[in-house]
Amino acid sequence: MKAIKTELEEVLVIELDCYGDNRGWFMECYNQDKFHKLGIDTVFVQDNHSMSAVKGTLRGLHFQNNPMAQAKLVRCTKGAILDVAVDIRKNSPTYKKWVAVELTEENKKMLYIPRGFAHGFLTLTDNVEVQYKVDNLYSKEHDRSIRYDDPTIGVNWGDIEPILSDKDRNAPLLDDSDANFIFE
Repeated sequence: MKAIKTELEEVLVIELDCYGDNRGWFMECYNQDKFHKLGIDTVFVQDNHSMSAVKGTLRGLHFQNNPMAQAKLVRCTKGAILDVAVDIRKNSPTYKKWVAVELTEENKKMLYIPRGFAHGFLTLTDNVEVQYKVDNLYSKEHDRSIRYDDPTIGVNWGDIEPILSDKDRNAPLLDDSDANFIFE
């Protein structure tokens, strides 16, 4: 297992060790001791699993405001996604910058997204399943979204007409949101 820094230093790609033979394969997706050795001391408290039936489904950009902010550890267990993290911490040197990583059932990579970042993904295939751990419980009161196509952020999702939920279609721009993260 190894962690690879992205353009957003705190956002990490996690590459897992996968052991296979004629029967199939085995991998350790999460090991607290190994994550600590990688510098990730996050304690996860909830696992989530989503399924998106149609290629072009876009979920995001989502986050939870403080005090219920969440770090996430995301992996795609069926199909493929373009996984995106956006720094929404005011005063951060990378404020409004984003990183995108392709996560697939074949490459078995994961993306670690700390608190203070918005998260979203675009399905690149039909019948996609995404599983992710979070370090704080879901809170409807603190749940927020920002526009996937916010021009001040400029995420390159490719040439798509995404399938969106009403929540994501009607999300505010970051500058109009009440995101309450401050870089320290």
